[in-house]
Amino acid sequence: MITVKEYTDRIVKNVGQVIIGKDDAIRQIVICFLAGGHVLLEDLPGTGKTMLLRAFARSIGGDFKRIQFTPDLMPSDLTGIHFYNQKEGDFVFRKGPVFSNVVLADEINRATPRTQSALLEAMEERQISVDGETFPLEEPFIVMGTQNPIESYGTFPLPEAQLDRFFMKLSLGYMEREQEISIMGRKDSKDIISELENVISDEDIAAVRSEIEAVSVSEDVKAYIMDLVEGTRKSAQLASGVSARGTLALYKAAKISAAMAGRDYVIPEDVKKEAVFVLAHRVLVAPGSHVDPVRIIERILGETKVPLENV
Repeated sequence: MITVKEYTDRIVKNVGQVIIGKDDAIRQIVICFLAGGHVLLEDLPGTGKTMLLRAFARSIGGDFKRIQFTPDLMPSDLTGIHFYNQKEGDFVFRKGPVFSNVVLADEINRATPRTQSALLEAMEERQISVDGETFPLEEPFIVMGTQNPIESYGTFPLPEAQLDRFFMKLSLGYMEREQEISIMGRKDSKDIISELENVISDEDIAAVRSEIEAVSVSEDVKAYIMDLVEGTRKSAQLASGVSARGTLALYKAAKISAAMAGRDYVIPEDVKKEAVFVLAHRVLVAPGSHVDPVRIIERILGETKVPLENV
């Protein structure tokens, strides 16, 4: 039976044939996927976001859809519509692009709040309702929403309550100089992706999620997670701290991180490794404060007492 570590290594190796030097980011996406969560990727154009998700979809044997978010995008453009079929003499539902295993919501903050909400509801409920009829979404299901950190003109920023629906916030960033040189002259990324094979199965997903469920978390580590969360709620630099949803997300991420390391128990280092990715986008900086939320989480990590590892 496949282990979480083997499962992760297979996906990272496969996707790494397309996206060079981003193994850590790919591992974080695998964590989100295994946790049943979604990813918000804030990055500059041209860093390989679409190629990464296409390769990820190929690796897990899933369908992939990319949706370009624009101000005129309607909720029905995501979910689908009922149309009148003259041959059958009745209305038939035509599924939208959200009915896929891997969905890239490109520049999600360029769509209106109504359209953003339609996607976020699908992410949360794993189903959509159209004309009073409910349709379950495909499983497995993961959404990656992207935002450009520089351009803000013509955007509709996601409210904090909606940001909280994303399991993690990540950034790919540029490749190192040597890595970027190495991709010059190689085959086109699309050709490489078309040759990628499915390296895991649906049965593998069930097996690794069972292994993750069996990972134990001591009371001391649970208390450490709460100390970090409460640190955000008490910080004078923040108008609001991490929600209970964020607490559970960090707990899940730490368990998966431990399983990836080949352990059946969580240590404080697992929590520290995932804290910034899971928590930073869930806090609201106080008015007048211009501190980066990432720096605030890092400061709280540095100030919070780490429990001794009793294993």
